Amino acid sequence: MAAVALPAKPLHLAIGIFDGVHLGHQAVIEAALHSARREGGLAGVLTFDPHPSRLFRPDNPVRLLMPVALKAWFLQRVLGVDFVIEEPFTREFAAVGAEDFLPRLLAALPQLHAVYVGENWRFGAGRLGDAASLVRAGRQAGVSVFSAPRINLDGEPISSTRIRRHVAAGELEPANALLGYAYTASGAVQPGRRLGRTIGFPTLNLAWAPECAPAAGVYAVRVRGRGEPRTAGRPAVANYGTRPTVETGGRPLLEVHVLGECPWGEGRELVVEWLRFLRPERKFDSVAGLRAQIQKDADTAREYFGAYV
Repeated sequence: MAAVALPAKPLHLAIGIFDGVHLGHQAVIEAALHSARREGGLAGVLTFDPHPSRLFRPDNPVRLLMPVALKAWFLQRVLGVDFVIEEPFTREFAAVGAEDFLPRLLAALPQLHAVYVGENWRFGAGRLGDAASLVRAGRQAGVSVFSAPRINLDGEPISSTRIRRHVAAGELEPANALLGYAYTASGAVQPGRRLGRTIGFPTLNLAWAPECAPAAGVYAVRVRGRGEPRTAGRPAVANYGTRPTVETGGRPLLEVHVLGECPWGEGRELVVEWLRFLRPERKFDSVAGLRAQIQKDADTAREYFGAYV
């Protein structure tokens, strides 16, 4: 690791991939935050990019729930950590022995006071290091090491893998329960073919290409402008898929129809919170049939939101 310039305060550092920053991750990070605030120190996160699977399984890497840039934003703006370090996960880094990990960390961050990890976190060449070995190394170096136990929901551990399965199946409510917030998409509004406008349902077409994509279909969502508070979110219906009624093939698109007045236009960066799966995507015999179904989808979403918009 390269040296990092930080204020001369005790550093409390949470370490992990933290893909999705779910409730289990938040427990680790919030432990660092609380200790730092109590002791007048800094709370930070050390994470890694790319995901190790891209190095070791390039033909079948983990499909991430959250882009790296969004993760850094979430950690700082939502959880409130003071800084995020994104360490490049290279073959050289992967070859560092577990016994050398903490000394390298101290060389880059000499004010390191405490480290926070999940109890199942592994590190070092061959993944030979674990929380217990990190505790032993910390004692010798004068660094406190805290390992947070795994959190269960419905009798199973919360994990990014479990959340990915739910998202891919369109099961947003259990996915959101594990995340502790709504699964989110963000992107700029792009010009479209304006077909929705001609049939009475104008849509916002977002530039969004997720690694871990939700099942193709129609969803109840909330949408807001980037930088706006969550309370500014507006009820909407989203379709994610290839639009088989009006197009043949092509990449999946995210289209959002706001239920009520829509204050956003082309170029605006939007945030979409996914709340409930309404139906799978399907091909209709005509545009009139598609329009009738969209009306039913909008009515179903209004019922879900309890809103007459």
